[in-house]
Amino acid sequence: MTARYTRFPALLSDAGAADMIRLCERFGSYGMYGQKPIEEELGHGLYQRHDAAMNYIRTGGRFGRRESFEQAAVRTNYFRETYAYDRPVVDGIEGFLWHEGFLDAARDTFDCPVIEPAIVYANLLVPGQELAVHTDVPEFRGANRTKDPEWLLVVMHHSGLFARWRIPIATGVSWFHGCRGGDFAFYPDGPGGRPTTVPAAHNTAIVLDTDSVFHGVDRVAEGPSPLPPLRIGMRLTYEGGEHWHVGAGDERVASYPWDDLRFSVSWKAYCFPDEASRRIAREHTDDLTRDEIMSALLADLRLRGRLGDTVPNGTDLALLLIDEYIRFPAPAA
Repeated sequence: MTARYTRFPALLSDAGAADMIRLCERFGSYGMYGQKPIEEELGHGLYQRHDAAMNYIRTGGRFGRRESFEQAAVRTNYFRETYAYDRPVVDGIEGFLWHEGFLDAARDTFDCPVIEPAIVYANLLVPGQELAVHTDVPEFRGANRTKDPEWLLVVMHHSGLFARWRIPIATGVSWFHGCRGGDFAFYPDGPGGRPTTVPAAHNTAIVLDTDSVFHGVDRVAEGPSPLPPLRIGMRLTYEGGEHWHVGAGDERVASYPWDDLRFSVSWKAYCFPDEASRRIAREHTDDLTRDEIMSALLADLRLRGRLGDTVPNGTDLALLLIDEYIRFPAPAA
């Protein structure tokens, strides 16, 4: 079944779209999205999104490009900051958080009338960067990214074993300022279907279930200079006028005009079929535990013939779960 999605050819008024650009500039500085390895036993040493990272390195991404591990890491380690988390954390984001068009599209995506906007964050990609094909991190009653590995939550959703506890999340992706390249690619007919691409055009948007629909960002057009040696701790900082730079402290490794950057703002909202369902989630009266999650997954692996009497150690088990349940789209021919 084709996934539902809603496109917005003009999301905000001209003045509202200009305000989003000014908000981005006013926020001023954006840190890298790079993550630290997992420290708990389950998946120890892996990254939170080990599934997407390893698929990108193994396959070369949507177009099967072959590069070194170091170059691939630089290409996908973009810049992100949060504008709202349960409530606005920057002035001027309130109207975007409660955008009526997004609310209506979220209701249509899941046939859920009760919508609870929760998160707004900004992503900025410099020339040469892209976003590996992936599905977003879902949430379940009793299991979320504040206490569980992100790859495990993705496995849970793709396994289909925990649908009763899932809290559907609608995602709106919007673009401002425009750029060359950086198309949003998604697979509404599933990982075996053909991708659909949407240009990152100024003041446009799309709403869909990104926890279920594979998606990514095609490479932002590069200029004559290659990607600089980005590393964790560097920031993308607005200098004023039309200029940004990347660096750490007084060190600068690259400078960019606004027109070369890809600026997107993502909106996420919880979707409930009724108030009773929202109350169950908020009061934690039907939550999963980690033991219940692992018992269900191990039992299913045995039914599939992938597991015997001996359970692998934490990291090997994590790799087995990722390999068994997450099926990525193949690269384009």
